[in-house]
Amino acid sequence: MKIYMGEDYKGMSRKAANIISAQIILKPDCVLGLATGSTPIGTYDQLVNWYEKGDLDFSKVVTINLDEYKGLSGDNDQSYRYFMNKHLFDRINIYKENTYVPNGLEADSKKACQEYNDIITKCGGIDMQLLGLGHNGHIGFNEPGGAFEKETHCVNLTKSTIEANKRFFEKEEDVPRQAYTMGIKSIMQAKKILVVVSGEDKADIVKGAFTGPVTPEVPASVLQLHNDVTLVGDRAALSKIL
Repeated sequence: MKIYMGEDYKGMSRKAANIISAQIILKPDCVLGLATGSTPIGTYDQLVNWYEKGDLDFSKVVTINLDEYKGLSGDNDQSYRYFMNKHLFDRINIYKENTYVPNGLEADSKKACQEYNDIITKCGGIDMQLLGLGHNGHIGFNEPGGAFEKETHCVNLTKSTIEANKRFFEKEEDVPRQAYTMGIKSIMQAKKILVVVSGEDKADIVKGAFTGPVTPEVPASVLQLHNDVTLVGDRAALSKIL
């Protein structure tokens, strides 16, 4: 595993954006697996900045997002489709038909998950998967549990995840209780994985996930078994492993 440290959030974001931009330049029609949450926003801002300067071209890029809340439409400002449009897709020259996010409005979980698995297969797999890291070690919405879930599945969100996400909603009752998420097998099949972490509050889970035992109780620990993982963090987040 390669580890790169940025002095602060901005430095971390720039390093992560550098790695993604290199992937796009080397393979203009690459398939990028993308993540939501507060950590990748700076990375997306930096990619947009380089696009605006004429350094990056997204016209052939395909993106596949990790997850989406079940029950939210893409127009809902708390949906992950809305998040991606706002922070990245609406600001670059990517074709929306080449951007995939699970269909939160599909009530039939089995159908929604199978359709998303088929999309990943149709796209030929993921060249580079961007991941954030939850305080409990979740990646995507793969929560701690007794086993690693393989492919796209519908998950009941844990209390800690609902708690972490409620700040984005008017009240806690508005936070969806379920989500569709890419599974561990789908993530692990990506050719390269890029994990971004920021802040002192992530230091313990960074240490647990990357130096502790591989266990479904810490879903991100499975990344230790992947042969091309890059961890990019700021000084605070990496303080317990460097």
